[in-house]
Amino acid sequence: MARPIWKGAIAFGLVNIPVELHTAVRDSRPRFRLLHKKDKSPVSYERVCQKEGKRVAWEDLVKGYEYAKGRFVTLTKDDFRAAALEKSKAVEIQDFVDPADVDDRYFETPYYLLPGKGAASAYALLREALVKTGRIGIAKIILRDTEHLCAVEPIENALVLTMMRFEEELVDTSAFEFPKRTEARAKEVDIAVQLVEHLAGDWNPEQYKDEYRENIMAIVKARMKGEEIEMPAGSPERPSNVIDLMERLQESLSTARAKGKGQRAQGRKGNRAKGKVRKAGKKRAKVA
Repeated sequence: MARPIWKGAIAFGLVNIPVELHTAVRDSRPRFRLLHKKDKSPVSYERVCQKEGKRVAWEDLVKGYEYAKGRFVTLTKDDFRAAALEKSKAVEIQDFVDPADVDDRYFETPYYLLPGKGAASAYALLREALVKTGRIGIAKIILRDTEHLCAVEPIENALVLTMMRFEEELVDTSAFEFPKRTEARAKEVDIAVQLVEHLAGDWNPEQYKDEYRENIMAIVKARMKGEEIEMPAGSPERPSNVIDLMERLQESLSTARAKGKGQRAQGRKGNRAKGKVRKAGKKRAKVA
């Protein structure tokens, strides 16, 4: 098992549950380094002073906050120590809330919480309580000297801790101009609703693939073998200026309906074939 990135406890009320924090996601996209074209040697980055054009040693670096264009105030190690919060090894749950009340924009990165030694029963108890109440815990955690807002929720048999954004990190929608609801005509909305319903399906994450990653890795593997690879042409670019929205909606709806009829016909054929197999199976069972 991978090493935990943090060890501590979930705390709420007088309850304390030892846990370990493990990453729940992975970056599967290939990473590339900059190389010198002539000899394929990696290129290193240097700390260069923009004013003098000279390299700066680590011991000559300080941290600065740019409060206006080109104007900085510097902070010392003592300043950062003074601002630091008291180190805590607890996920301090402050509230249990209805997840439907939390805007999706607040959620960021998920992690798995694993029970510490001897904490399996208490872990399961909290998980089942959250399942039965339909609520999630809103907590704070200090990770790498930084305070984070987070949510604790049950997913399958796991308790998942998801890092959240603080309210001031979200850009308010009032900063932008969005179309008003009255700008959508009722007839067009009705057809759009029908189109959505015809295209509705069950969530199946396995059917969504990172095609860019697959293409890049196919090229990388071909290059490793000294081969050339010819990638298929991409889909034609969609026109950005939709002239007649109603016409496009009706065309899309007709296509979706035709596709649905074809799938239903295939389903009926499959069901008939399954029915024959089931009947044959019953006959064999009687003979046995």
